[in-house]
Amino acid sequence: MRLAFAHARLQTVELLRFPGFSIATLGFPSLLFILFGLPNAGHEANVLLASYAAFAVLGVGFFQFGVSVALERGTAWQLFVRTLPATAGTRIAGRVLAATVFAAASAAIVALVVLGTTSAALGATQWLRLVVALLLGSIPFVLLGLVIAFWTSAKSALPVANVLYILLAYAGGLWTGPRDLPHAIRAVSPYTPTRQWGDVLWPSVTAEPWRASHWLVLAGYACAFALAAAWGYRRDEGRRYR
Repeated sequence: MRLAFAHARLQTVELLRFPGFSIATLGFPSLLFILFGLPNAGHEANVLLASYAAFAVLGVGFFQFGVSVALERGTAWQLFVRTLPATAGTRIAGRVLAATVFAAASAAIVALVVLGTTSAALGATQWLRLVVALLLGSIPFVLLGLVIAFWTSAKSALPVANVLYILLAYAGGLWTGPRDLPHAIRAVSPYTPTRQWGDVLWPSVTAEPWRASHWLVLAGYACAFALAAAWGYRRDEGRRYR
């Protein structure tokens, strides 16, 4: 566990030294809310708070796990690190801890912006449920980030992550809420993992009960993405160390 924390600390410091990553990661979801969410907040301010907080966490999953790992995996330093006794699980655990710092900071900025510009207000139980939904619901997307990392090249990872980030966020209703999606998108939306995540997030802030089916579908997506990520990792290991 000490190795995981050491790896997390180094990852966090490294990323903080790149303002292009840290500023964009922390500020982009809040900026998008101001541009697109705020004008339509109305009586759905709580829903949009949850949605844009999830959008912030989603970005960390895709870019810190997807793009960053894809860019690093062929570097001489990473090739050396992968020969050390530390297991892949330890390295991934360290990256998860570092990502949690950025995800929490980005989601917190979103929450502060929404609370400061709208009528959004959550009770203690709603905050707790929202945090649980953000943490557990983000697992499939962290794993999807690893799928991007091990199945794309360093040059293609960024465009692939960007396309998936935008499409999944929009189709899942994270930008507008589910009611404001166009009819054609609304028909496809329930089959996306982001919509299932939204169906867990939104009841958290509207004091409605969770439905087990949404958690089960998210778990199914997590298992599928985990298998694809593990397959990609083994494929990459076989190519580089055979």
